Amino acid sequence: MSLQALRRHVYRQLEPTAWPGKGLSPVNLTLAALIIVAVVAAVLETEPIIASGRQIWFDDFEVGVAVIFLVEYAARVWTVVENPRFAAYRFPRLRYMVTPIALVDLLAIVPAFFAFGGASSLILRFFRVIRMIRLAKLGRTSRAWITIREALYERRYEFALVLGVVIVAVLVSGSLMWLAEAEAQPDKFGSIPRALWWAIITLTTIGYGDTYPVTALGKVIGGIVGLTGVMLIALPTGLFAASFTEGVQRHRARVEQGEGGAP
Repeated sequence: MSLQALRRHVYRQLEPTAWPGKGLSPVNLTLAALIIVAVVAAVLETEPIIASGRQIWFDDFEVGVAVIFLVEYAARVWTVVENPRFAAYRFPRLRYMVTPIALVDLLAIVPAFFAFGGASSLILRFFRVIRMIRLAKLGRTSRAWITIREALYERRYEFALVLGVVIVAVLVSGSLMWLAEAEAQPDKFGSIPRALWWAIITLTTIGYGDTYPVTALGKVIGGIVGLTGVMLIALPTGLFAASFTEGVQRHRARVEQGEGGAP
């Protein structure tokens, strides 16, 4: 097998859209399982009862996972010239290395080499949390995740508009509640920044109950803001559902065309 043929074979194993078979390729299936196991291990490591006396096992496993991910990263950089999206660039590998998904791959590797060596407890906790970013790597092993990404990208302007509406609603709600409750509850609504906490919690319909209006005007405003929050949540949900349905239909159409046109 020539070097070019080997590179093409590795690319098909790593790139879900290039895999000719159904489902995940053997390599991506193995990587997906490893990502899940690595995240579970990172979660269990934070429990002293489990980690006590077994820290060296967790450390060795973490280094082993990082080495595998490093090999995967190097293989993706090597084979990216097979991807038509990057092949048109003058320096395709460099162009790939600065993409968000490639940076995520690096972030999934780096913590294993900096989480040891006598670092403070805060730094250790930080790197253990960073390991959770490995879940984002699952998005590149499955075509379903690609469909979700396409759905979000296609409706990016609509989502940006909804985000703008939400920000305006939070600011207006916090300002109105500050106007109504500042004198009655200066510790909770004494300023607009303080009132913004209540606005965010109410508009997202979480309602912790730690901050709430006590005046008649404040309760009226709170009721209106609560109803507004329910309607705001429905906006992005409907947008994503419609876009995702369209993406799934397009994906099925591509699969059917590929099966019908391929020998």
